[in-house]
Amino acid sequence: MMDGSEALEDKLLGRDQSEHVNKDLKVRVWNESKILWRIASPAMITRVATYGILVATQSFMGHIGETELASYAVIQIFLVRFANGIVYGMASALETLCGQAFGAKHYHMMGIYLQRSWIVVLCTSVILLPVFIFTSPLLKLIGQEEELAEVAGKISIWFIPILYYFVFSMTMQKFLQAQLKNIIIGWLSTASFVIHLILSWLFVYKLSLGIPGAMGAMIISTWTMVIGEFVYIFGGWCPGTWKGFSMSAFTELWPIAKLSLSSGVMLCLELWYNAVLVLVAGYMKNAAIAISAFSICLNITTWELMICVGFLSAASVRVANELGRGDAEAAKFSTIVNLSTTLSIGVLFSVLFLVFSHVISYAFTSSAEVAKAVSSLASLLSLSVLLNSVQPVLSGVAIGAGRQTLVAYVNLASYYLAGIPIGVLLGYVANLAAKGIWIGMLCGVALQTLALLWITWRTDWKDQVERASQRLNKWLLPPSEDKTNHA
Repeated sequence: MMDGSEALEDKLLGRDQSEHVNKDLKVRVWNESKILWRIASPAMITRVATYGILVATQSFMGHIGETELASYAVIQIFLVRFANGIVYGMASALETLCGQAFGAKHYHMMGIYLQRSWIVVLCTSVILLPVFIFTSPLLKLIGQEEELAEVAGKISIWFIPILYYFVFSMTMQKFLQAQLKNIIIGWLSTASFVIHLILSWLFVYKLSLGIPGAMGAMIISTWTMVIGEFVYIFGGWCPGTWKGFSMSAFTELWPIAKLSLSSGVMLCLELWYNAVLVLVAGYMKNAAIAISAFSICLNITTWELMICVGFLSAASVRVANELGRGDAEAAKFSTIVNLSTTLSIGVLFSVLFLVFSHVISYAFTSSAEVAKAVSSLASLLSLSVLLNSVQPVLSGVAIGAGRQTLVAYVNLASYYLAGIPIGVLLGYVANLAAKGIWIGMLCGVALQTLALLWITWRTDWKDQVERASQRLNKWLLPPSEDKTNHA
């Protein structure tokens, strides 16, 4: 007889008797689509809200002063993206571990995996601290002007609490997401965004607190979300997966660290790719126009990418759940439905951006010259949107299967050995400016997408089930043994 957790899982995953009786393809697609949207929607909301907090803070910084705005932009584009990439990447190892444990009904292990991830990622964050503490001398070392470097150094100190917000929030999101409880994250992130706007208006406009006001508002709003996640997990809403703190969390740390490192490298190579290309664009003759056009196109694709990142989360959870459950065909079927859904969304947005390319840039600029440069990139932007609808899902499938190391090699080769060199050659040697850099970026993404499609197509799903089973059994602790180790 199934316990409450198993019955709940079967209900969430749509495993009722009618599904076993009715094998109609439409019913299967409908059921799978409901599950995917259930996971993807809160993930989209969370990503949009989190990104919105950073953008809103930048806007308020612009009302403090030009130097403050430029300094914040430098910190956000390079330092925060660098740290966020590492923490987010390492936290994504939980998508593999918790997702497969949930599918295998090893519910008690999920809380232990979460605690092990906290230990590993917290140690990593300590290593990152000097970069935030010594930002000013580092920026001066690479040639940034002294005033900007000094202000950026002050802002970076305020970002230290945000670094630890990333650590706890991202790991708890993966933990809740793996058990299909991430709707609470969507609500918390929305509330956090609203709180941030109110506090920023109060601290910056009404109280004129300057940088401390803008950054203080960000710290309070983001940690409100973290506290909410702690309350939800510790307060009894995850009875099957959170059994309290355990000494077992201090065992088997090296395998967790290796998987986390693989995940970190995989996603960092991807997240830093655009930042490197923006840096490359900054050395062009007409750098202001090139960077403006390039950044507008990146903003457009980033917002569209938020939707697809939601499906990345859905892909990793569904594949991990089904591999942990031992159902190779279900993992394969979920991948196909997910890809079909995001491809349809990509085609729709791709056509919209192509049709409205001549006016869409005016949402970001009033410069006719910049708008013309953006319009000239319309066809490339449209193709980027299409590729962005497929690539994240394939990455999510790889995360769900625990194949982060393989994808890290693919990303390294596609982006840094192909995409960036091609962009530099076309942008500088062939004098195609921003268009040449964008073509290089597209080549990298296209190569990565094709490689991941081939890997996914050639995947032996039964072998992945065996690998998942071996991984879970290797680290499995009997529930009775685990209870004796709780603090």
